[in-house]
Amino acid sequence: MMAYSEDHIALAAEYALGTLDADERAQVETMMSIDKDFMVMVEAWQYRLGVLNQMVGSVEPRPELWDKIKLAIGRAEPQAPLVLPEAQPALVPPPIVEPPTVADTSNVVRFAKQARRWRNVATVATAIAAALVAMIALGAYQPDLLPDGLRPKPRTQVVEVKTPPTSAPPSAQYVAVLQSQGGAPAFILTVDGASKNFTVRKVGAAAEPGKSFELWLISDKLPRPRSLGVIGGGDFTARAVLASYDTEVINAATYAVTLEQAGGSLDGNPHSAPVFTGKLIETVPPAAPAPAR
Repeated sequence: MMAYSEDHIALAAEYALGTLDADERAQVETMMSIDKDFMVMVEAWQYRLGVLNQMVGSVEPRPELWDKIKLAIGRAEPQAPLVLPEAQPALVPPPIVEPPTVADTSNVVRFAKQARRWRNVATVATAIAAALVAMIALGAYQPDLLPDGLRPKPRTQVVEVKTPPTSAPPSAQYVAVLQSQGGAPAFILTVDGASKNFTVRKVGAAAEPGKSFELWLISDKLPRPRSLGVIGGGDFTARAVLASYDTEVINAATYAVTLEQAGGSLDGNPHSAPVFTGKLIETVPPAAPAPAR
């Protein structure tokens, strides 16, 4: 786009504003017809100033105003016909007198027009800024007063509230000391009341070569002892095989350890008398339920 002077820019702005006289409007329209870039600049001003039209609704003049205009037109006197002056006898021409030298004021007039244009543009720019500020304020505090096209769209924000996980209350814990009658503890059996998982800790027992210790559950509610698996050679052996038994059976049963062949009983029955036995006792009671809020 070519560079334009301040006069051209002011002319484009005033043309969009509608404050030019007929000659100046004709000048702008001629420039628009031959200069596409100038036409684009005028359209840009029309777009900027068009915001003011959206802020003000159309106003229809009252019917009485049109009646007064028609009445004033009817009362106007007809224009007198134009009469040409009669021909006068030829006179001796007066001597030619040189007119006094008049200072050239074209620059003053041009600067005055330019100043007037820029004052108009500045006034319009101030009005646009004030209108924009008013639109922003209305959009923030009273959006219902704005036209539908300028009303901000409601924004919906989804907030996810995460509830912190609540730790499960501690469950009841049961312990059985497995020992021979009158002897020192050989194993300590611990059972979790909630999960029914158990852990066997070796304390003082030592298996014979080629033999394995096997743990059994003995209850008068069961037809025969139930194997809970071979106790491993490490210090701790954990199992999760009590989940299929009722809590009452688990808590009241007798737990026994037999000495079986390496790898445990093959048919699911003990093949020796129990060498260590014991019963569960509650060491940690279950936590009381939290009071309702």
